[in-house]
Parts: sequence; C-alpha cells; structure tokens
Amino acid sequence: MARIEGVNPERAEKRIRAVLEAQAKKWGGPLLNHLVYARRPTIFQGARGMWGGLDASGLVEPALTALVNRRVAYLNGCEF
Repeated sequence: MARIEGVNPERAEKRIRAVLEAQAKKWGGPLLNHLVYARRPTIFQGARGMWGGLDASGLVEPALTALVNRRVAYLNGCEF
C-alpha cells in the first residue's frame, strides 16, 4: 500500500485514464506508482515519457527492464 493515496482512475484526466485502463486490462489493475504520479498530470506525463523513451531507444531489452523493475521493487520492500 502506498503512503500517498493515488487518484481514482474514474476521475483522472482522459489521457491518464486511458493509460490506467490499459494497465488494468494487461495486469488486472492500474499500477500503484502510476496512480500516485497521476495526482500531478505533468509528473505522470514525464514518467510515461521516460519509460516510452527507454522502450523506443531499443537500448534496454524488455526482459532486462522487467528484471530491473522487480529488483527495484524488492529493494523498496514492494511486492511486484
């Protein structure tokens, strides 16, 4: 559980809501960090831009990205 409460996806801006709905479809619910980012749309867009840029660059393999995400979650005491 996040220390900062995330947004209600139904009340999020249309563009943000679309991302959260896609996450729910893919993973069964929106990612908690994105719910927190969505409290400030500019921060949400920046975080999404970073991940989109990493994906588009082709410099980091998707499997490595998944491993890094899991490791960071572990280090933060977060279930992934």
